[in-house]
Order: sequence, then C-alpha cells, then structure tokens
Amino acid sequence: MTALDIAVACDLQNKLGEGPMWNGAEQALYWIDALKPAIYRLDVSGHVSNWPLPGSIGSFVFRRGGGLIGALDRGFCAIGLDKGTVDLIVDPEQDRPTNLLNDGKCDRRGRYWCGSRDGRLAGPVGALFRLDPDLGCRTMDRGFAVSNGIAWSPDDRTMYLSDSPTGLIFAYDFDVGEGAIHNRRVFASTKELGGLPDGATVDADGYYWCALFHGGAVARFDPSGRLVSRLELPVMNPTMCTFGGDKLDILYVTTARALMTEANLARQPLAGALFAISGVGAKGIAEPLFGG
Repeated sequence: MTALDIAVACDLQNKLGEGPMWNGAEQALYWIDALKPAIYRLDVSGHVSNWPLPGSIGSFVFRRGGGLIGALDRGFCAIGLDKGTVDLIVDPEQDRPTNLLNDGKCDRRGRYWCGSRDGRLAGPVGALFRLDPDLGCRTMDRGFAVSNGIAWSPDDRTMYLSDSPTGLIFAYDFDVGEGAIHNRRVFASTKELGGLPDGATVDADGYYWCALFHGGAVARFDPSGRLVSRLELPVMNPTMCTFGGDKLDILYVTTARALMTEANLARQPLAGALFAISGVGAKGIAEPLFGG
C-alpha cells in the first residue's frame, strides 16, 4: 500500500450503515441505513440524497434499465426511487417470520444472491437465496446465523460468503453459467483478528476485502485465504466495503452506531460515518446489474 488517506465522505451517524455500491454511470455512491431504513446517494459534488423506506433493508442491487431490487423485511422488492414505490416481488421465508434478508450482490449473469439472518440472533436458521432475472427465487444453501460478505473472484470460479457470528468466511466452487455452488469450505477465519466478518468485496487481483465488525478494521486476504494486510479505522464497527471513484481505486467503508455503548460512542464520534480511503494500492471491479 502507498500512503493512506482516510477521509470522511459523509457523516450521517447511520445506525447501521451497510451495502455501499458504486454506480459508475452516475458517478455516485449508494448505501443504506438498515435500522433507520433509508437509501442514500452521494454524488461527486458532495450532495447527499436520501429515500426513506417502509421497513428494514439488508441490501440492494441496481436493476438493468433503472430502479433497484432491495432485500427488505417483507422480502425481495422492486424499488422505484423517483416514484417512491416499493413493490413486493417474493418473500422467500414466509415460514420464518423472525428472519430478515441481509447481505447480497449480483453475480455477472445478473442474478441477485442474498442471505438471511435470524432477527433474534438466536441460531443458524438463515439461508442463501438466488433471485433470477425472471424473478424466480431459489434456495441455494442453509444453516447460517448471519449471512454476509457475498463476493466473487474475478474469474467467476469462486464465490465467497461469511457467517458473521462464527468468524468464518467460506468459499464455494462457482459455476457462473448454471448459477450453481458446490464444495463449501472454510476460506479464512477472523477469530484471531478481534472482529467478525461482515460485508466484503473482491479487487481486480482477486484479493478479498472484509469489514471486521467490532474489530475496527478492514482485512485483506489473498486468494489462498492468507491475511496480507489490515487497514485500521477510527471506529470499531465497520460494516462493508466497496471500491468506487472514476478509477475504482477508492475504498468506501460504511460503519454503524448500533450495538455500541454510550461510552464508546463518546470516544468514537465518527461511528456511523461513511469513509473514503485512497492509496490502498488496489482497484475494484464494477458491480453487475440485476437482469438478463
């Protein structure tokens, strides 16, 4: 890494900032507050827009042709920011009313992969779902307490997913043509790093960047799962990272104020801010759009 520049891109004191996503066509960063539900947009001029939502949100993806697909407490929904519409597509867990959809992203064939979590954090009852461009939904795996960290290797041969409370990051063999996953195994563990694996991204060289919730850092793992660097932050609860900017070389990191004591909040006034970090020595990959 070269000299790092850790800047506050926006300080809205998000309760649970999550899901940062760079929109290259607009040259703007979108993200969410999961617990004070809203979608935010920061453009290159520094202007922030926001759209409140009717229920908690775990993630979203940009839709080919415009609009968003969001993972809300009611299920997968089509979101029209201009009209303020939120229309249900499908609720994959009607039989588990305490579960919530959580982290998710699109693969390079436009399928939205999204995991769920136990809203009471009581046990591994979450699942991994795949919402296809035809709006059909399939269950792809089960047995997660808090599914997180979904990302793909640049060659589309590996898919990553973490189960935050366990401290484990998993890798699957990924078939991009079929949208299939096989051979789940442990890719890395954060148990010795002082934080839980949260949202993540993969850079153009195949390194996995993972926010360490309660760990105050972003960890970078090489494709073999070896920790190669740790980027310290001035807050203890980073939640997710993504690359953005014109050259996709700025690392944006969302953070949270939730689950912090008043004493910790007083010591960390930037908790809940969005950070923009330059000089990380890596470039990202443009996020795919939902749809065929």
